[in-house]
Amino acid sequence: MPHPNRPTLPIDAVLPELLDTLAAHPSAVLVAEPGAGKTTAVPLALLDADWRGEGRILVLEPRRLAARAAAARMAAQLGEEVGDTVGLRVRLETRVSDRTRIELITEGVFTRMILDDPELTGVAAILFDEFHERSLDGDLGLALALDVQSALREDLRLLPMSATIDAAGVARLLGDAPVVSCAGRSFPVETRYLGRETGAPLPAQMARAIRQALDNESGSILAFLPGQGEIHKVADLLAANLPAGVDLAPLYGALTASAQNAAIRPAPEGRRKVVLATAIAQTSLTIEGVRVVIDSGMARVPRYEPATGLTRLETVRVSRAAADQRRGRAGRTEPGICYRLWDEAQTRALAADDRPAILEADLSRLVLDLAAWGVTDPAMLRFADPPPTAAWSEAVSLLRSLHALDAGGALTSAGRRMMRLPLAPRLAHMLIASREEDAGGLAARTAAVLSETGLGGRSTDLRDRLAGLARGKDPRTSAARDLAERWRKQAGLPRGGAEPEAAGRVLALGYPDRVAQAQDGRGGFRMASGRGARLEESDPLAREDFLAIAEVQGTAARGRILLAAPLTRTDIGELFAEDITDEVAVTCDAEGKVRARRRRMFGKLRLSEEIEPAPDPDRVAAALSRYLKDKGAGALDWSKTQRALRARVGFLRQRLEPEAAADWPDLSDAALTETMDDWLAPYLAGRSRASEIGPDILGDALSGLLPQHRMAELERQTPTHFSAPSGSHVPIDYDREDGPTLAIRVQELFGLDRHPAIAGGRVPLILELLSPAHRPIQITRDLPGFWRGSWAQVKSEMKGRYPKHPWPDDPASAQATARAKPRGT
Repeated sequence: MPHPNRPTLPIDAVLPELLDTLAAHPSAVLVAEPGAGKTTAVPLALLDADWRGEGRILVLEPRRLAARAAAARMAAQLGEEVGDTVGLRVRLETRVSDRTRIELITEGVFTRMILDDPELTGVAAILFDEFHERSLDGDLGLALALDVQSALREDLRLLPMSATIDAAGVARLLGDAPVVSCAGRSFPVETRYLGRETGAPLPAQMARAIRQALDNESGSILAFLPGQGEIHKVADLLAANLPAGVDLAPLYGALTASAQNAAIRPAPEGRRKVVLATAIAQTSLTIEGVRVVIDSGMARVPRYEPATGLTRLETVRVSRAAADQRRGRAGRTEPGICYRLWDEAQTRALAADDRPAILEADLSRLVLDLAAWGVTDPAMLRFADPPPTAAWSEAVSLLRSLHALDAGGALTSAGRRMMRLPLAPRLAHMLIASREEDAGGLAARTAAVLSETGLGGRSTDLRDRLAGLARGKDPRTSAARDLAERWRKQAGLPRGGAEPEAAGRVLALGYPDRVAQAQDGRGGFRMASGRGARLEESDPLAREDFLAIAEVQGTAARGRILLAAPLTRTDIGELFAEDITDEVAVTCDAEGKVRARRRRMFGKLRLSEEIEPAPDPDRVAAALSRYLKDKGAGALDWSKTQRALRARVGFLRQRLEPEAAADWPDLSDAALTETMDDWLAPYLAGRSRASEIGPDILGDALSGLLPQHRMAELERQTPTHFSAPSGSHVPIDYDREDGPTLAIRVQELFGLDRHPAIAGGRVPLILELLSPAHRPIQITRDLPGFWRGSWAQVKSEMKGRYPKHPWPDDPASAQATARAKPRGT
C-alpha cells in the first residue's frame, strides 16, 4: 500500500486494519507513536476507500506550519504540486483546485467551513491530526462534526489521530469508537540534564548549552524556547561566535511562510543548523538532520481571566507529555541526544499533560459560532471538556454589548453579519460598524494587523503597524493586505476615506470597554470597564489623554498595554453618544463637607465634571449619613451627659433579664453605627457638613430611641449622681470596664457605715477614693471594711501631706465635709 515515492513506514502495518475499521464504523481513534508516519500516510491510504466515493478528505492541523509541511510532503510523494490531489487551505494561503481530494486545513478554517455548510457537502472524512493539543478550534470542530454525523451525515467518517491522545476518553466521546494503535519508529535518544542555573537568565543558559552541543555533538540542533523574545536574545548571544558552517534559523508563528519553510528545510550539504523554536516545532514536524534537542522546559501560554476580561501570557513549565514530544524530535531520523535545562528530579513534578485551551481561553468566538449553530447551551453538544461557566458567561456578556446576541442568547441581525466574517467577534463588529465612519478599508486593515501577530512591526501604536502593513513588500504582508481587502468586500463595505490617523476611532468600535483615560500622565490609564492598564512612560502614547486599547495583558489593576491608538474626548462623544450618561455624584470630603458634582461618564471614565449647585436634598443627606457611618458612632460629637446616658442604658441592659432588656435599645458604638441610617438619617435634612451634627441634634435623635414612659425606672435603677454625706452630688461613671464607679474625696464619705449601691442596693459601686487634691488613694468595694482596715495606714500617709484636712481615727462616726478644717483648728 505505500506509495512508491516514499519509504516504508510503521503506519503501513496497521493501514489495512484502519481501512477495515472505517469501512465498518463511522468513527475511529488512531493512536500512532512518533515517527509512525500517520500524518501523510493515512490520508493517502484513504483515497482508495470504497466509502469515500468522490468525497474529499479533510486533514485538520493545529498550526499553519504543520499544514503546509504535510501538504508539501504528500504532494511530493505523488509527484505533484500542492493544489493538485493534495491541497492547502490556511489563512493567507489557499491552494486547491477541482482535482483536489485531500485538503490540509487549519482547525479555524474548518470551523468556518462547517458553519457555512453544515452538511459538509462533498466531504467524506475528517481527520483531526495531533488532537492531543486540544486547541479551542479543534474541540469545537469535533463537537460540530459529531453533531453533523449524528443528525445529517451518518456516512461521514471522523478520525482523531495523535501519539499521546487519551484514546479511551476520545473513543467514548465518539460513541465507543474502535481504537487502532500503531508503534512508531524512533531512534534511541540519550537524555542529559544540565540543571537550571539559579540567577542566570534563560537565554544566556540556552546559548551556553547550544555552544556546548556544537562543540561536542554532530548534526543540527533544535532548541525550544518560550517565545519570540527569548529566541531573538539567544540569536544575538550566538551570532558573534558561531562556528564555521553553522546557520541560525528562528522558528515561530509570526514569521513569514518562507522563513518558516527555510527553518524546517535540511541544512545544505556540509553545513549544520541551529533552529531556535517555540512550541510550534513540538509536534507534526520532522526537521531533517536534527539529532540534538535542547529543551528549556518552558512555554508561553495564554491564560484568560473571565473576572477581568483580559488574557495574560504566562511563562510556565511544560508538561511531561510536551517534554517527551520535544525529546522525541532528536530521534526521528537517527540516534540523538536531548539536553534538558533542569534537574532530573524536577521531571516528576511536571504536570502530566497540557490543559485544554477550552479551559483557559476567551470563548467569545465559540459562543458566537454556537449561536449560529442554534446552540445557546454548550451541554447540547459533545465536548471533550465542557466550556467553563464563568468564561462562557463573560463571553455572552461581551457579545450582548456588541449587539451580537439578544437577551435569550440568539443571534441578532448584527450577529449574523458578524458571523459571515472569519474574524473574532470584536473585529467583526468593528468592521461592520465602520460603515458609519466611512472607514471600511481602514477597519479591514486594522483587523488584519490584529489577527496576525507581528504584522506591520512591534510598535505599541496601531498607526505605526498600519503604516508597516502598507509599505511591506514581503509575501506575508502582501497576503495580509489581500486578505483585508477580501474581508472588506465580504462585509459589503466601500473602501472609505479614513486615514490611519483615525485608527483610534475604528479600534474603539470593537473595543468600547477598552477605551481608556490617562490617570497620572506617566503611562497609567483607566479603561471604561474600570480596569487599570499601563504603558512605559517613555512610550509616545503615554502622553495621550485617551486611548483605544486593542491588546492588554496582566491583572485587572495593572494590565500592560501592547497595542493601542489615540482618541480624543470629541471622538468618544461622537462614537458613543448613546452610551454616555450624565450623573450627579454627591460625596463628602475628608472633613465631612458634602460636595456635589455633575459628571459625564462613559462607563467608568469621567469625561467632564462641574459643580452641581442644587443637588437632591435626599442624596445630600444620604452622603452625609454614609460619611458619618464610615467614621462610626463613637466619633460623633456626643456631650458628656449623652455619653453618660448611653452608658447607663448599657449597664441596665446587662443587669436585666433578656426579656426585660429587650425593652431598652442597644446604644453601644457598634450598634448605633450599624443602625445609623434608621435613627440619625431623619435628623440630617438640610445639613451639608458633619460639623453641623452636634449635641443638640444627637440629643433629639437619642431621645427618639429611648422609651420615655420608662425613664423613671432608669433614674431609679441607675441614678446619675450619688448624694454624699457631705451634701455633694457626685456623678457616677457607668462607662468604666469594671462597673459603675464613684470617684469621690474620702472626707465626703465620713459618717457612712454602709457601702454605696445602686439598682435597689443590688449593685455596689466601685469607690475610687481620692485625696483632697483629687488623686486616687484607694479603690474599694467594701467601705466599712476599708474604715476598719486600710484607713489607719492611709491616714498616717495623708495626714502629713494634707494637714489642713481632717483625718479622724474613726471615720465611720466622723462628720463628712467637702472643705478643709477651719483656721486655727
